[in-house]
Amino acid sequence: MLSIMSSTGVQYKKKGWLIQMSPEKQDTLLKMLILSMAAILSFSTRLFSVLRFESVIHEFDPYFNYRTTRFLAEEGFYSFHNWFDDRAWYPLGRIIGGTIYPGLMITSATIYRVLRFLNIPIDVRNVCVFLAPLFSSLTTIVTYLLTKELKDAGSGLVAAAMISIVPGYISRSVAGSYDNEGIAIFCMLLTYYLWIKAVKSGTIYWGALCAIAYFYMVSSWGGYVFLINLIPLHVIALMITGRFSHRIYIAYSTVYCLGTMLSMQISFVGFQPVQSSEHMAALGVFGLCQLHAFVDYVRSRLPKEHFEVLFKTVIFLTAGLSALVGGVLTVTGKISPWTGRFYSLLDPSYAKNNIPIIASVSEHQPTSWSSFYFDLQLLVFMFPVGLYFCFSKLTDANIFIILYGVTSIYFAGVMVRLMLVLAPVMCILAGIGVSSMMTTYAKQLDVSQQDRKTKRFESNFFMKSEVAWTFLTVMMALLVTYTFHCTWVTSEAYSSPSIVLSARSHDGSRIIFDDFREAYYWLRQNTPEDAKVMSWWDYGYQITAMANRTILVDNNTWNNTHISRVGQAMASSEEKAYEIMRELDVDYVLVIFGGLTGYSSDDINKFLWMVRIGGSTDRGRHIKEQDYYTPSGEFRIDREGSPILLNCLMYKMCYYRFGSVYTEAGKPPGYDRVRNAEIGNKDFELDVLEEAYTTEHWLVRIYKVKKLPNRGV
Repeated sequence: MLSIMSSTGVQYKKKGWLIQMSPEKQDTLLKMLILSMAAILSFSTRLFSVLRFESVIHEFDPYFNYRTTRFLAEEGFYSFHNWFDDRAWYPLGRIIGGTIYPGLMITSATIYRVLRFLNIPIDVRNVCVFLAPLFSSLTTIVTYLLTKELKDAGSGLVAAAMISIVPGYISRSVAGSYDNEGIAIFCMLLTYYLWIKAVKSGTIYWGALCAIAYFYMVSSWGGYVFLINLIPLHVIALMITGRFSHRIYIAYSTVYCLGTMLSMQISFVGFQPVQSSEHMAALGVFGLCQLHAFVDYVRSRLPKEHFEVLFKTVIFLTAGLSALVGGVLTVTGKISPWTGRFYSLLDPSYAKNNIPIIASVSEHQPTSWSSFYFDLQLLVFMFPVGLYFCFSKLTDANIFIILYGVTSIYFAGVMVRLMLVLAPVMCILAGIGVSSMMTTYAKQLDVSQQDRKTKRFESNFFMKSEVAWTFLTVMMALLVTYTFHCTWVTSEAYSSPSIVLSARSHDGSRIIFDDFREAYYWLRQNTPEDAKVMSWWDYGYQITAMANRTILVDNNTWNNTHISRVGQAMASSEEKAYEIMRELDVDYVLVIFGGLTGYSSDDINKFLWMVRIGGSTDRGRHIKEQDYYTPSGEFRIDREGSPILLNCLMYKMCYYRFGSVYTEAGKPPGYDRVRNAEIGNKDFELDVLEEAYTTEHWLVRIYKVKKLPNRGV
């Protein structure tokens, strides 16, 4: 369609000279202009949070990333790599350098150092806040390049424009969302683009570049496992369809060998690429490539009848030997089994039944149908259209994007977090579908009025222009609605940081709830520097980064036993909980309570997960989930609630003094606005805790653990 628009050329006058720009140059200029606009749009749409609030870090994990980036920028890489963090997972601690993917931190620290070298004064926090929008612009450009390799430049421009505003990607790339995915999606698409170039060219050069991009991806996000399984799957598909060639052999051998060696340089990855089950498919396909190349060579050297005998013998021997070696290595523990997170992708019920710590994370829940439309809108309907055009003209590159689309839509349905992986391929295939259809109908437009009158009555061209104009108008209207939808979703759902909440009052004015930062500031200023704070693991990163206090558990969730111990304390009575808190040297306990303001993501709504995780270990066997339900199987906080629930530590910390508070007109005191019920246990005092601080809107409540009484001699 761009070529149609540029067919007449453009004339410019400069210093009296008439300059004629050729259609080819105009076409290139127009593409660059549209792509630049898409990149700028991608950056600007992610700045809503900075415009609505001050420049703050979002969510929970980003605070850990910011804290480690600041340490790296100030202390250097060697100190960072060997950093033992004694403020996390008390009394265990955590070795930071060997338990994280450092790509995000190294990228930010490098940008910070470069800017300082250029005498551009900037704080590390601002680099962290704006890093994701910056990489979203780069993602827009890479999406164009990848789609151009798959189809054409027009499709690439449409895909780039779509990914620049798609909510499914903005959710993890908005300003302040300083998480691994902020740069990982760029790394993933860059790896895919270079893989397609390597497949098309069959050169070591592009394969080596793809391996380097894959190394950057490995250093940034654990989702690299998806790449190292998708690329081998593509190679297998090419073998099955008879498309395997010397080009594929060179490309995959280079990518696998160099990429595997580079990925093993990441401390957190180590020898997993040659030991874990998640990587065995890539190793197996590498072996198949060698076998396939050997068979092709032997076929060219032997008669057909001799070759068939040798071929069958080699296949049986190779299969048997591979099964034997793999079985022995698995039994002896040399090849580690699949992890629980991997099993949860294959079986959505696995985590719920076996690993409650994984199932408790909201990002690991299955995706609802409404979420697909909410995050993708028009792309949901254009995705099959793009698949059709790819199937209609199968190429090596199109087979790859088909596999990427089909596998990612499955995984996104299993786990809502992986909507982030689905969004780019949705934009790519939708861009191919939209561009292909609009190009087809644009060709039906009659330039000549005489041609329109002549062909109006021809059976093969009846109302050709009118039908084409109608289709193009409808498609443009759909694209406009997509733009408005993306803008609305970004503004309403993905622009408010979770640490600073906002709501509308009855008169329409905005109310800001800044209780989280208020509570963390109080902890920083009013508690001893060596104080240990117990909370649920969700808030661990924020407490260490903002309050600079030692915590028992955090969002890394690497030690289920330790988290279980905290869950046991929260689900037990005061007396039993006190024993656990003394065992863990707890000084303060922090809980989140939304009953006054209507904040639904509080600890009471998360409490059943604390019970399940607390009862999942040997020391917590006495905690039974059914004990916290009513005889009819309901989870209630009113007078009908379970006595064990109404007297556990979490319930008392959340509802202490709440029984005398009026929350709504016409409701009794102690009315919980989240659970829509009057609490059942109002008149109680705390024995082992004392209230230390409650924020303005009661969102965060902090309690001090009492010391043991002095009993004398």
